[in-house]
Amino acid sequence: MYRQKICLGLTKGYELPYEEQIALFHKTGFEEFFIDACGRDADIGALVRKGKEESMSVQSVHAPFNRSDDMWNPEGDLGEIAVTELLSYLEECARYEVPIMVTHVWLGFEYDDKPNECGIERYGRLVKRADELGVKLALENTEGEEFLETLLTRFKDEKSVGFCWDSGHEQCYSFSRDLLKKYGHKLFCTHLNDNLGVRDYNGIITFVDDLHLLPFDGIIDWEDVGKRLVDCGFDGTLTFELKRICRTGRRENFPYEAMKPEDYVTAAYERACRVAFLKLKAEDRKNG
Repeated sequence: MYRQKICLGLTKGYELPYEEQIALFHKTGFEEFFIDACGRDADIGALVRKGKEESMSVQSVHAPFNRSDDMWNPEGDLGEIAVTELLSYLEECARYEVPIMVTHVWLGFEYDDKPNECGIERYGRLVKRADELGVKLALENTEGEEFLETLLTRFKDEKSVGFCWDSGHEQCYSFSRDLLKKYGHKLFCTHLNDNLGVRDYNGIITFVDDLHLLPFDGIIDWEDVGKRLVDCGFDGTLTFELKRICRTGRRENFPYEAMKPEDYVTAAYERACRVAFLKLKAEDRKNG
C-alpha cells in the first residue's frame, strides 16, 4: 500500500498449504507475511524461498508458545527444554535472515507464579543470542502481563529486545488498558486484530475471548489505534494476525468460515488498508 507496508500471517485456518497462502497474499496486495510456527510444522527455509519467488518479505517468525510458562519453572528439565526450543527458532531466523522473532512470555490464566530470577536468566540467554545473531526479540502482550513488564524493564537497554503489540489481546487480556502508552517506545511490530473484550460479566478471562476478528468487526477504535501508533513513533510494517476459524464455544468467526479463502483474504486486505489509511491520516495531522 502507498506509504505503508501491510502484512498478514500464515495460518492453518485458510485450508491452503502455506506456499499457496503466500501466493494468494501477494496476488491480493500484501507486501509481507509472517510465519506462525506455533504448530512447529512450518519449513521456514522453504517459506522464505517461496516469499522471494513472490517478491514478498518475511516480517517475522512467531515462535511456539506452548512452553512459555515453563520458562519460569525452576524445577526439573521443562525450563531448559523451553529455552532450548526458543534458541533454535532464533537460529532459524538468523539462518534465513528473518529480522524478528515474536514470543509469548507466559501461558495460562489461573496461577500463583510470579516472575523470578530463573526465568529472567533464561530470557537473558535468549537476549544474548539475539544480540549475537542480529535478530530482534519481540515480546508479545498476552495473559500474565507482569511477566512482560518484568522482562521489558530488566532488558530495557537491550537494542535487541522490544514489544509486539497485539491489539486484540489488549482488549481481552488487559481490559483495554493502553499498552502502547506503556511499552510503545519499544515497539518492534504489531499483531493487529479486532475483539469483543472480556465476555464474562465478572471479568474472568479465558482463552476463547481471543477472537482475532477482522478489523471493524469488534469494539476497537481503529482511528484511535492509528493515532496511538503515530504517537509512539512506529513507522514499521502493519502486521495483521487474523483467524478465519472460531474458537471452541464461540460463533463470531462463523461468517468467515463460510467464505472462500480468496474472499476472506480480500476482506482482510480491504480492512488492513482502512487501518493503514487511518494511521497515515494521523501522521499527516501530526506533521501539519
